Amino acid sequence: MHGKVYLVGAGPGDPELLTLRALYLLQHADAVVYDRLVSRAIMSCINPEATLHDVGKVAACKPSMQDDINDILLSLSRTHQHIVRLKGGDPFIFGRGGEEQLYLQQHGVQVEVVPGITAATGCAASLGIPLTHRGLASSVRFITGHLRDNQGLELNWASLSDPTCTLVFYMAMANCSHIAQALIQHGRSPHTPIALAQDATLKSQRWGLGTLQTLPQLAQTFSPPALLIIGQVVQLHPDYPQPIPNTQDALAPEPSGAAM
Repeated sequence: MHGKVYLVGAGPGDPELLTLRALYLLQHADAVVYDRLVSRAIMSCINPEATLHDVGKVAACKPSMQDDINDILLSLSRTHQHIVRLKGGDPFIFGRGGEEQLYLQQHGVQVEVVPGITAATGCAASLGIPLTHRGLASSVRFITGHLRDNQGLELNWASLSDPTCTLVFYMAMANCSHIAQALIQHGRSPHTPIALAQDATLKSQRWGLGTLQTLPQLAQTFSPPALLIIGQVVQLHPDYPQPIPNTQDALAPEPSGAAM
């Protein structure tokens, strides 16, 4: 008889942003498998009698590979009744929740997914930057800035050139220069506003504002994990240096191959 595994989103870090369902499950879990993006404040909400299993994926260390995490979850389901797989943000947005769900279901384990506030919306709210705004942005895209096994970041850059679409890059710190160059080469104005944020929603939160042109330099002052927001909506931040002098110029695509 298998126990049940709950894939729970921990949100962006502030425990007050946990869902009621997530808080209940943490308080009643027999075992909790967590990663490095879960804040200490949220860890303090866990049932003190639960067994804790740290599978933090730190790039500089030898990480617990996904196959190992899958095996840990399966093993715990045979010895515990209520297993929480606790993930930063939302399990189904760049959290590999789908992979874990499929693996467990293939082995006969019941899975429940509990959504969390993803980093993009948590960060945007914390900074006061709407991801969509009438007249500036009619759509938003969440994009990974880091591919599996450190493959080169080869995205469909032309599809990201629409100036009325806000772009939010996760895990992009190592590729900020490449992202800026590729977007400008494929039509985004170098004056497009950008924001970088680290530890969003926490007391340790820090952020910076700039443009695609200044992104490579700004990124050097941040360390991962950090979130990158690109688009005209960033200029709505109350501390944005100044409005774009000519909004139409900023919205106009750059000629193909424009220099940084």
